[in-house]
Amino acid sequence: MEAWRQCARWLVAARVLPAGHRASSPGGQVWDLAQALRDGVLLCHLLNALLPRAVPPRDICPRPQMSQFLCLRNIRTFLTACADKFGLPKHRLFGAFDLFDVQDFGKVIDTLSTLSWTPIAQSKGFTPFPTEDCVGDDDIYSGLSDLIDDTAEEDDDLYDCVEAERDDGDEIYEDLMRVEPPPATVSVPPPTHGSQCPQHFLRPLRHFLQPQDLESIFINIEELLQLHRLFLGELRGAVGGPGGGRGLPPLFLAYKERFLLYGRYCSQVEAAARRLDQLAAGTDLRMKLQECSQRANNGRFSLRDLLMVPMQRVLKYHLLLQELVKLTPEPAERERLRAALDAMRDLAQCVNEVKRDNETLKQLTSVQLCLHNMPQSLAQFGRPKIDGELKVSSTERRSKVDRYGFLLDKALIICKRRGDSYEAKEVVDLQSHQLRDGGLGPRDGKKWTHTFLLIDTAGLQGYELFFKTRELKKKWLEQFEMALSNIFPEHALADGHDFQMFSFEDTTSCKACQMLLRGTFYQGYRCSRCRAPAHKECLGRLGTCGRAGAGERGNGNKSQRPGPEKKRGDLGLPKMEATQHYGGVPPPPGAVGPALRLSPGDIVEVTVAEAEQLWWQGRNVVNGDVGWFPCAAVRPFICVTQPPLTPPMPRYRTEVKHIKVMTAEGLYRLTEKKAFKGLVELVEFYQRNSLKDCFKALDTALLVPFKEPESRAGPRPPGAVRSFGSAKARYDFCARDRTELTLREGDVIRVLSKKGHPGWWKGEIYGRVGWFPANYVEEDYSEYC
Repeated sequence: MEAWRQCARWLVAARVLPAGHRASSPGGQVWDLAQALRDGVLLCHLLNALLPRAVPPRDICPRPQMSQFLCLRNIRTFLTACADKFGLPKHRLFGAFDLFDVQDFGKVIDTLSTLSWTPIAQSKGFTPFPTEDCVGDDDIYSGLSDLIDDTAEEDDDLYDCVEAERDDGDEIYEDLMRVEPPPATVSVPPPTHGSQCPQHFLRPLRHFLQPQDLESIFINIEELLQLHRLFLGELRGAVGGPGGGRGLPPLFLAYKERFLLYGRYCSQVEAAARRLDQLAAGTDLRMKLQECSQRANNGRFSLRDLLMVPMQRVLKYHLLLQELVKLTPEPAERERLRAALDAMRDLAQCVNEVKRDNETLKQLTSVQLCLHNMPQSLAQFGRPKIDGELKVSSTERRSKVDRYGFLLDKALIICKRRGDSYEAKEVVDLQSHQLRDGGLGPRDGKKWTHTFLLIDTAGLQGYELFFKTRELKKKWLEQFEMALSNIFPEHALADGHDFQMFSFEDTTSCKACQMLLRGTFYQGYRCSRCRAPAHKECLGRLGTCGRAGAGERGNGNKSQRPGPEKKRGDLGLPKMEATQHYGGVPPPPGAVGPALRLSPGDIVEVTVAEAEQLWWQGRNVVNGDVGWFPCAAVRPFICVTQPPLTPPMPRYRTEVKHIKVMTAEGLYRLTEKKAFKGLVELVEFYQRNSLKDCFKALDTALLVPFKEPESRAGPRPPGAVRSFGSAKARYDFCARDRTELTLREGDVIRVLSKKGHPGWWKGEIYGRVGWFPANYVEEDYSEYC
């Protein structure tokens, strides 16, 4: 048996690789194992499976999403721990790029083999490898680097075995509730555990810790305790009062704003736990903490455990209300409870986004520490979008140079890599640049020939960026377009407003929908004139800017942002159908905004159009993209009376493949090679014949009709995408990143996963797959499959 197959079996035995992973199956390929290990996440968790806390969880980036910087950081963390904790000599360790670029995957297997024979690993009872003569597999490893797919989506099931290790305090909270003695009567239990930190830890530790350390560890827990006691008193009154619980909805609504106190606590509790660990390294304090824990709860829970309880408590309120909604038959009371549920879901989502942003800020800090000649904080440029190697030429220097790029919402940081660190060479302000696609590039697969341009709108320095593959170029282009849509969002100048990305110091609610702006930085948008806060998806719903006229009189210069837009419903403009391909070249004139790429047959909902203008703005109704396009590329869309045709959506291996059916001159076709007189004839043909004649990578026929019951479709093939039913969007949501999914109110989303960041689900709609906030949808439990 090949060494890599024995390695896969060892990783499954160590409960790091899921038992059903492709690499461990008889039909698995060595590439399946390489792709699973490339981001370094499983390798770090492997060491923790062999030796608990060999790699502290805070040193692992759990979801690097194939960011080269974060993946290499995970890999180097693994290699350092192998040497320091397991005693592997340097010559037995692979290099970081041996794995990430798959330059020498055989060396990776050798390192893991050496690790499996260490006394620590064998003490766990896992059989080391190789245990039998290996089939010569050196030839298998050659050429793997050519198969790298940096555009592949994360396999959500890949981390099933290791994500259970992440200690976010949820199990601690459940244990606390489990040991609570049952009350004599049905009532709300007293806040026993909530008061343990101040009573049994904070007060005794005042004599052992400096004031700044006390504040770092306990944050605002005393304020939270007072708030919790007030809420608990009113909660008892609502439950035990004459209304029989009818006072619950207004109580939760009234406390939503006050519960925002939890925001500061939840944003700092992880740092508090880290500081506590540092201080507890001293013997005297460690003994004092054990003494306090013994007095508080007989030593069952440490201070570190109890610090997680307030965050978990506030995240349970919406679950309580969710159950009450299900169990309440009366429609009027049910609606009141639903309003309270929405408020607590909004609060929980806000808390989760604070945690998520803290992870993002930690990632930015790790980049900043490796970045020289960069005095500005990276956080001022927004959230990271993508990073990796590229080649750059400029109007000043026409020759291509090797560079490394970090793309954020507002800027591209162009660096020169120096070993494990980077030297910032240029900061490209995206607000003063526009994109121009460099075309499809050669079709011979030649590397570093796929380009697009960054053109300075003032006619100053421009850049041409070169990418290794067409797929990487597409990925970067999508992220650039998303960054530009964050800077110049749709409706930013509607009704006299001038909305710009903004970081709010205090927790703020959107003026349009009254829901919270979530996160810790660049939570949303603020009008520079009337200072109204709003979500990206709520721009254009706030009415006329209260200071629009005054702002314009006070500033003689017109805004350099895209021109003002009218509400879509007021335009009365028709839908248009694309008659030719438009890939962004030539670009829209000036700095009006991003181009809207079109293919023949695309339907565009026009949002801005003037008869005498050559460029219009619109929204592609299929994928939701918004941008500018030449009016000559479209014609009026004529709505036919027959029902709309739904193209076949074959699923091949683990991916959903959406195929566009083109119609012209009364014929239907997938490619120019073969035409059919009707859609039924087309589908029946490809039920009998493979699609590989049209798409080389799709060697399959149409097998199972969309939405056919699984009982008729037969058993689910290994690795097939599971569905968790469907959900209906209650609100609009605008994606901020290519991994997120834009929603329109009323959209029906197929839910694919509920893993990942808390409060976010993965779904599919109109052929697009991405993440969306769970509290923006209403789940339909009747369509589970």
